[in-house]
Amino acid sequence: QVQVVESGGGLVQAGGSLRLSCAASGRTVSNYAMGWFRQAPGKEREFVAAIDKSGGITSYADSVKGRFTISRDNAKNPVVLNMNSLKPEDTAVYYCAASSWSYSGSNKGAYDYWGRGTQVTVSS
Repeated sequence: QVQVVESGGGLVQAGGSLRLSCAASGRTVSNYAMGWFRQAPGKEREFVAAIDKSGGITSYADSVKGRFTISRDNAKNPVVLNMNSLKPEDTAVYYCAASSWSYSGSNKGAYDYWGRGTQVTVSS
């Protein structure tokens, strides 16, 4: 059984930065394509960013493009989401997900394992 665990959430002022990390126990993250999703209160879970198994392919939601960066170093376990120029509308619970496919992009149904989420709050 694979467990996905997020860390790094918190409270930050608008314009600030946060770094989220995602690790997998049971098997190393390098065996999976990874994605980040977020869910704000009263809204559906939405795609944020994704990366393939090798780290050569990435994709982003239009709302975060140019501000967020997803990366991975398969010699180390975590997959990282660097978030810059944060806005109040980025406030949400952020979820990391792992997919057995080589790359799953924004397709929520293609992800096999999900973390419990980490709260990101951006104050205005």
